Amino acid sequence: MPRDSLTPSDWIFAGLQELANTGPQALRAEPLARVVGTTKGSFYWHFKDVPAFQTALLAHWQQQAFGAVVALLEADGSAPDRLRQIGVQVAQDPADAALRAWALSNTDVAQVVSQVDAEREKFIQALLAALGITNEDYSRAAYATLVGLRQTGHTEDEAEAAYISLIDLILALR
Repeated sequence: MPRDSLTPSDWIFAGLQELANTGPQALRAEPLARVVGTTKGSFYWHFKDVPAFQTALLAHWQQQAFGAVVALLEADGSAPDRLRQIGVQVAQDPADAALRAWALSNTDVAQVVSQVDAEREKFIQALLAALGITNEDYSRAAYATLVGLRQTGHTEDEAEAAYISLIDLILALR
């Protein structure tokens, strides 16, 4: 990627990829500059410092996560289909597990992850309630299954399949 064409979004995209691949230690100017093939001066052209970059990266991820929920709320399709789709979106987010690991040692990250979790869980609960399932334990259990399986080393596909199976089981209780 030629350095003249780099934008803040390019750096954030590279940061999310490196976070997923390597962890938060990769979210520094020099390692990211190597990844995008430029100097760290280009990084500092776009971001005041590393904390400013990390803040922008978190804001971007949060906005993407909230945007995905809003898109599903507005999407055509049945509530069961949208319940399954949120599982696909979360399971297929490569940065999700890395952000959760980082949140264990960074309160700013923990706050953002908590806000995203609350929004996603609220979405699941609203769809279940629309189907007549009002016990909030079901939405908590479904979301915890999805997130927890990724945290315990299961693949994206395994987490997605288990979540969908649990949603199908919950829906069968209606």
